[in-house]
Amino acid sequence: MSLVHELEKSGNWLFRRRSWLPATILVPIAVYLFIANRSVIYFNYTWEVLCILISVAGELLRAYTVGYVPKNTSGRNVLDQLGDSLNTSGIYSVMRHPLYAGNFLMWLGPVLFLRSVWWVLVFILAYWLYYERIIFAEEQYLRRKFGEAYDTWAFRVKAVIPSFRHYKKPELPFSLRNVLKREYHSITNLFLVFAFLDLCRNLAITGRIYLEPLYITMLIAALIFWAIIRYLVKRTKFLYVEGR
Repeated sequence: MSLVHELEKSGNWLFRRRSWLPATILVPIAVYLFIANRSVIYFNYTWEVLCILISVAGELLRAYTVGYVPKNTSGRNVLDQLGDSLNTSGIYSVMRHPLYAGNFLMWLGPVLFLRSVWWVLVFILAYWLYYERIIFAEEQYLRRKFGEAYDTWAFRVKAVIPSFRHYKKPELPFSLRNVLKREYHSITNLFLVFAFLDLCRNLAITGRIYLEPLYITMLIAALIFWAIIRYLVKRTKFLYVEGR
């Protein structure tokens, strides 16, 4: 098998598992909290709020992206590569892979929680190697499907480094309902991850299972939010938007 085909095959394999595979990083993170210097990982309100805000910034980037994309386009892939049309307006005229840039920020927050430069460097390298193959497989599919139109767009717009030189207004209006429908799991998981890290940190330091008030508040709010949106998605059509 040629290197190109091997990269595409492995990229597609990772693509189908991208919803849960990155979460396996929580295992070594949890282990690290039990062996790290306790004086380094003690609760620090300012630092941990900053970590949370970085992750929230990643989710906001995802929300902005999802809020404008139509149904069955290159930004709506779930299990397999698909795309009835190529997204080239809005955020996709600024960078080609805004969802993956958002994911990077969302996971950077928990890694910064550890307050370790080495962890940040390892995370950046691992993230790049992981998503490089996914991006390669996705772009191979888009190049075959859209041909010259894709090449023209890809030549003008960088993969993840934003540039507003060729910004093009989104073709559809922003849909908050579409964001809530598609992102409520991601939003809830963001706060669950931080609560999990706080629990592991406190157990490692004190031997007791408890959460700091900050994380108790976030966890309760996240679970209430998830329950409400889950009900609306499963029991009503309130969040349904035609063409999204």
